[in-house]
Amino acid sequence: MSEKPTYLGLLNAISLGESEAEGYLNCWAATTKSDDVRAIISTVALREGEHGKAFAKRMCELGYGVVPKEGSELDAKMAIASSTTLSDREKFEKLGVGKAPNPGKDIFSTFMDDTTMDIQTGALMGRYIAEERDSGRILRGCYDTLCSEESGSSPQQMASLEPLAGQLGRIEVLLEKLVAAQG
Repeated sequence: MSEKPTYLGLLNAISLGESEAEGYLNCWAATTKSDDVRAIISTVALREGEHGKAFAKRMCELGYGVVPKEGSELDAKMAIASSTTLSDREKFEKLGVGKAPNPGKDIFSTFMDDTTMDIQTGALMGRYIAEERDSGRILRGCYDTLCSEESGSSPQQMASLEPLAGQLGRIEVLLEKLVAAQG
C-alpha cells in the first residue's frame, strides 16, 4: 500500500482491546460457578478473540503489524476476572462490563467516519460493530438478571429503573468533572 491508512490506529486499538478482553473473559468463565454466566461470558470471549485476530490479520494484509501499547490494565482485569471471592455481579461492575449505554451516545458511531477506509476494512468494521452491540446487549441482560436475583426484583421491575440509572450516571460524570475542576 502506498500510503499509511489514516485508520490504522483504530484497527490497532481494536485488535489490542479485543485480544485483552478475550483473555480476561476466558479467565472469568473458568471461575464462575454459574453455567448460565459461563455460557454468556464464553460466547463474548470467543467474539472478542476473533475480533482481535481479524483486525490483526487486516493490518497484516495492509502491510502493518499490531503495535503493543504501554500501560495496559490487563493484569488488574485478570486479577478481577480470576477472583474466587468476587461475585459475578461484582466482576461485571469492576470490569465495567454490561453497563447500560449512555442515552444518545454510541461509542461506535464514529468508527466508520473515515471515508478513505477500503471496502474490505469497512466490511470487517461493520460486522465488528454489529457484534459488539449485540455482545453489549447480552452482557447487560446477564448483569440485569444477576442484579434482580440478588435484590429479589423481577427483570421488569429492574427495567423500569433504567431511565433513573441513566440519569444517575450522568450526574456521576458531572460530579467527577466538578471534583476534577476543583482539585
